[in-house]
Amino acid sequence: MKTHILIALTAIALIATSTTSHAQENVMDNYTASYITMPAADGQTEAFARFLASAAPLVKKTEPGTDLWFALQDHDTLAIFDIFVDEAARNAHFSGVVAGALNKNADALVAGGWDAGVVANIYNSDVLSAKAPVDLYSATTATYIAIEAAPGKADELAALLTAAGPIVAETEPKTLFWVALQIDENNFAIYDIFADNSGREAHFAGQVAGLLNAQASELVKGGWDDGVVTNVSNYEILAIN
Repeated sequence: MKTHILIALTAIALIATSTTSHAQENVMDNYTASYITMPAADGQTEAFARFLASAAPLVKKTEPGTDLWFALQDHDTLAIFDIFVDEAARNAHFSGVVAGALNKNADALVAGGWDAGVVANIYNSDVLSAKAPVDLYSATTATYIAIEAAPGKADELAALLTAAGPIVAETEPKTLFWVALQIDENNFAIYDIFADNSGREAHFAGQVAGLLNAQASELVKGGWDDGVVTNVSNYEILAIN
């Protein structure tokens, strides 16, 4: 079985190296990311959404190290996903103007307030691979997928995700941005954005999804259905910086 996985990973690497004329590997080398899910307080969903949407210009003005910033919504759940040029920039973000404003308003807007509703839901990660953003401001929808490696399979899952960025860049024109992340030793994630649902559908029918599906029973805790599909979070994009 291990030989089968190694053959598949070799195939992924060959696909990746064949796309270098159109896609650059490691386009976000040494970048970091954060993802925060925040439940809106009762009756405050619209106000919270307006607050996050209004924060984008502040990020652009005050956080030069925040390369990408997204405000997201799925019904009563709000989220922020951002990419930083390095860990120092991420630290600066969490001590910046937008974080300060959210801290100040968290008791009113966020169920659980700042500590239980924001800080407890922060997932920091390192970027493994990415497709550089294209047509960024035409995006309307985003997907975040949390993936836990099966026991002893973290390195192989990381290798698959690392090789996937150039494949997405070459084969998925409707995926406007894609990034694979490593949260800790065993936990990973994928974040991507699309102009519309047709882009998302094309992505899940694409080469990278097919490769992950084929290897999920060996590499992902819970396999494809319980380890990938059930962990898909789809969002409306409220604002982008």
